[in-house]
Amino acid sequence: MSEYLIRGANILGQGPGDIAISAGRIVDPELLGGGDRTETIDSDGLIALPGLVDMHTHLREPGKEDAETVLTGSRSAAAGGFTCIHAMANTAPVADTAGVVEQVHRLGREAGYTEVVPVGAVTIGLAGGQLAELGAMARSAARVRVFSDDGHCVSDPLLMRRALEYVKTFDGIIAQHAQEPRLTEGAQMNEGVVSAELGLPGWPAVAEESIIARDVLLAEHVGSRLHICHVSTAGSVDIIRWAKARGVQVTAEVTPHHLMLTDDLVRSFDPVYKVNPPLRTDADVQALRAALADGTIDVIGTDHAPHTAEHKCSEWTAAAMGMVGMETALAIVVEAMADHDFGWGDVARVMSQAPARITGASGHGSLEIGSSANLILVDPDAAHTITPDDHATKGRNNPFAGVEVSTRVTDTFFYGHRVLADGRLTTPHPAGASWTDQ
Repeated sequence: MSEYLIRGANILGQGPGDIAISAGRIVDPELLGGGDRTETIDSDGLIALPGLVDMHTHLREPGKEDAETVLTGSRSAAAGGFTCIHAMANTAPVADTAGVVEQVHRLGREAGYTEVVPVGAVTIGLAGGQLAELGAMARSAARVRVFSDDGHCVSDPLLMRRALEYVKTFDGIIAQHAQEPRLTEGAQMNEGVVSAELGLPGWPAVAEESIIARDVLLAEHVGSRLHICHVSTAGSVDIIRWAKARGVQVTAEVTPHHLMLTDDLVRSFDPVYKVNPPLRTDADVQALRAALADGTIDVIGTDHAPHTAEHKCSEWTAAAMGMVGMETALAIVVEAMADHDFGWGDVARVMSQAPARITGASGHGSLEIGSSANLILVDPDAAHTITPDDHATKGRNNPFAGVEVSTRVTDTFFYGHRVLADGRLTTPHPAGASWTDQ
C-alpha cells in the first residue's frame, strides 16, 4: 500500500501542517519510508478534514438498480468526500432481515470506495405493522445499529415504544421519518401561501412536529436513543431544543437542500423540487441554519435519493419525491452557512465527527495520529458550476444544477487509499472486502 505525505494542508481550518499516511493509518511523518515509496502531495491552500459520514443515503440496491447501485452510490460518495455512508432500508426486498443487510454490506465492501453501513428497517416491509428482525440484523455480519422506516413514519406509538425498548438492549438507535400519515394524505408540497396559490394539497408543518413531540417523550420514557431524520420546520427545531434541554437522548439531521431551498421554487412545477419532507418557507430555512450553527441539529444527512428519468421527469403530481446530493453536499453546506460564523471545524463536526459518534462508525471522524486514514482535501476557492451530468451517481435529479459554488473536494483517502485524486475517481481500495483489517 502506498505511503503519502500531505504537505502544508490547512488542517481543520486551524493552520498549515503535514499529514502522513502509511498502512492505512495516519502516522508521524518521521515514520514514512521516503523515496519512491512515499508520494508527496503539495496541499498549500487546501483544507484537510476527516472523511465525511452520511447517516442518510438511498443506494436502491437490491431491486432498483436502474436508479442506483451500491457501486455507483459508493463512487458518488467518494467524489463528494464521504468515507462512510448509511444506506436506508427501502430497497426491494426491504432490508428487514439479516440476509438483506448482509448483502448490502458485502456489496459495499466489494465496491471499495467508501464504507457502506446498512440501515435496517424498523418494521417488516416498512408497513408499520410488526417489528422487523432487529436483533438478527444487529447480530449479523453487518452489525446494524441504526434502524429506520425512512420514507414511512412509524406512526403507531406502541410499536415505536417497543422499537425504542428493543434497540436499547444493544445501544441501537431508531431514526424516525417524522410524518403523521393522516395529516399528509395526498399532500404535494408545503402547506402555506404558495400551496394555496397553486392549488396543490398542502403538507402541514404540524405533521412533522407532532410526531417529533410524541417520539421525544417516548424516548425519554424508555431511556433510549432517537434520531430525527431530515428536520424541515422551525417548530421541529423548537421541540428538539426543548427535548435536549430535558436530557432526552435525541439527535437530529438536516439536509443541504432544506438549508437552501424554499417552497417558492415549486411555482415552476419542476419536479426536481419535489421532496419528502417538502421544501418549506424562508423562515424555516433560517431556523434550520441557526439550529445547525448552535448544535440543536447535530448532523448533515444528504437524503441522497436517485430516481430514473421515468419516475422523476413527469407532471408534478405523478413525479417521485427525492433529490440526489452526495457530490454537492459539502459545497452547498458551505454556501448555506456562510453568514453564520461556521468554520471548517464546524463543517467537520456536523459532517464527520458527530455522525461518526452517533452511529458508532469507528475509523471515521478523526485526523489524530493512529487513526484510520479516512480523510479529504478541499479546495475552498474552486469556483465552479454544478453539472449533474458529470457526477458519478446514476441520478440526475439534483436541484442545484447550474448553481455556482466556491468549494470542491479534490482528494478522498479511504483507509489510506486515494480513491479521489485531484477531483478524479481512481481505483477502489485494493484490499477489497478486507480493507477494514488494514
